[in-house]
Amino acid sequence: MAFDGIVTKAITSELQELIGSRIDKIYEPNKNDIILGFYLNGTNYALNICTNAQNYRLHLTTHAKPNPKNALNFCMLLRKYLIGLRIKNIISVNLERVITIEFEGFDDIDDIITKKLIIELMGRHCNVILLDEHNMIIDSLRHISSDNELTREIVPHVKYVYPSTNKLNFLEVTNFQDFNLKLKLNLDFEKMHISDLPSQISNVFNGISKSFINHIIETLHLDTSSKIDDTCLKSIYTNIKHIIDATDSLHLGFEAIKDAKGNIKDYALCIKDSSEPFRLNFFIDDYYFHKETSEEFKVYRNSVSKLILDTLKKYNKRLYNINEKLKECDQMDTYKLYGELITANLYRIKNENTDTVSLENYYDNNKVIAIPLDKRYSPSHNAKLFFKKYNKLKNALLIVGEQKEETIKDLDYIESVIYELEACSTIEDISNVFEEISESSVFKERTEKYKEKKNPKVKKSKLTKNKYVHFNPIKYKIEDYTFLVGRNNMENDYLTLKYAKKTDLWFHTKDIHGSHCILMLNGGPLPQDDILLKCAEIAAYHSKARNSSNVPVDICEVKYVKKPNGAKPGMVIYKNNKTLYVTAKN
Repeated sequence: MAFDGIVTKAITSELQELIGSRIDKIYEPNKNDIILGFYLNGTNYALNICTNAQNYRLHLTTHAKPNPKNALNFCMLLRKYLIGLRIKNIISVNLERVITIEFEGFDDIDDIITKKLIIELMGRHCNVILLDEHNMIIDSLRHISSDNELTREIVPHVKYVYPSTNKLNFLEVTNFQDFNLKLKLNLDFEKMHISDLPSQISNVFNGISKSFINHIIETLHLDTSSKIDDTCLKSIYTNIKHIIDATDSLHLGFEAIKDAKGNIKDYALCIKDSSEPFRLNFFIDDYYFHKETSEEFKVYRNSVSKLILDTLKKYNKRLYNINEKLKECDQMDTYKLYGELITANLYRIKNENTDTVSLENYYDNNKVIAIPLDKRYSPSHNAKLFFKKYNKLKNALLIVGEQKEETIKDLDYIESVIYELEACSTIEDISNVFEEISESSVFKERTEKYKEKKNPKVKKSKLTKNKYVHFNPIKYKIEDYTFLVGRNNMENDYLTLKYAKKTDLWFHTKDIHGSHCILMLNGGPLPQDDILLKCAEIAAYHSKARNSSNVPVDICEVKYVKKPNGAKPGMVIYKNNKTLYVTAKN
């Protein structure tokens, strides 16, 4: 969706309803967003100004954003000058992506004061600028120092200069002949096809995006490989004129643009035939909210995924080194044998430095074996070195064996975290995973290098017994029974060990990473087999075997599930279980 000059004009037209409203709130959720709160006739409005280079826009919003505890400098300045003032006018000039909001009010001695807020939505040059009554810059979101005469200077105490452009103003085009003439003065149609028109019209006329023209060409079913003629140009001009003329009528809308498979790939401005006005503001609000949430989710998930996979790589390398050390320990008895044979035969061995000695192995029917020696030392000293290496490897075998056991447990835990991350569907879920691993010694080294993402506000479930636990499991209703599924390891532990009753039923995939699941019986009798089967299918669905059939799911009473001392989050042992083989279903 292109937020071009036409969309800007339509949005400005809708925002006229804010004229007369009083500004009562201003906050800056991040470096790219400013939220202005207005009050009019008992209704509160929130105007979102986004200066992100890719997602720049201006619209009313219903999606709340966090208000930082410490306001940024520009936010404090806006509060100082604008709080309590009323909107006098909202203006967009021509098809420029520049909106001027004029404010009016009274100062402490009841003199009329006026201020202007200029919102420039121009890609990486986006800015929000506060002006006084003489159009002098009070301050701006981003300061721009002038390096040459072609660059505007945006700094305090400088006269504001409106941005200039070399493109033509479409609103000054009187008819098709005028449109055709201006295009031909700038373009050579003889060498062009219809497919070239979107970029060329966008380059000639200000505020018209390529995607907008592309949609018109698709709507008119024009052959993009054909040469340009007056007929196709007139059709395109008529559509552009029709939509621009409708920007003041509140009957514009967005039409979905689909690919060959029928998936929505974008939206384009169009005329709505419905008698009820279409609110562009709230459509854009929802569109960008879902887009930014999706982008933020992917970025956050990828960063946490990289952290986890780097840790997995580190522990796999550690396990490899441990296995190599264990292979070396397999040779320790050989070193002991060499030392014993040399010691037993010192009287026969010449006391001179040599690189090998052949001796009978009295452990193997006196077969002669060649023993490699370090030529720098005498045979007796070589025997001491062999015994020393034997004792070193013997001690290492005990330590490395314990290290291998711990490393395998750590790798198993990392695999469970990878499953958790794959199952995440919201930013809140990823935040919970990050919170878990940041408290784990396995990830401590790497989580300290990452700036922790602040968790969004978590709505506590009514099921929570402990107000200090973020507990909001997935809930299923199966006939008269409630079936709960943990979303991460921390929640699994709380669900099984704290929340569930001892007589409730516990479900988990056998030897497969997955969620802890609880069928709440509330002291009642065991349910029918079809209920247990349905619960097992859900438990299989919430595991790494989601896409498999014949998945083993263990069932036992909660009282038989225990957590060993020092076990990682989500790790338990259990007994007195039975196993059902099911196909994963949600």
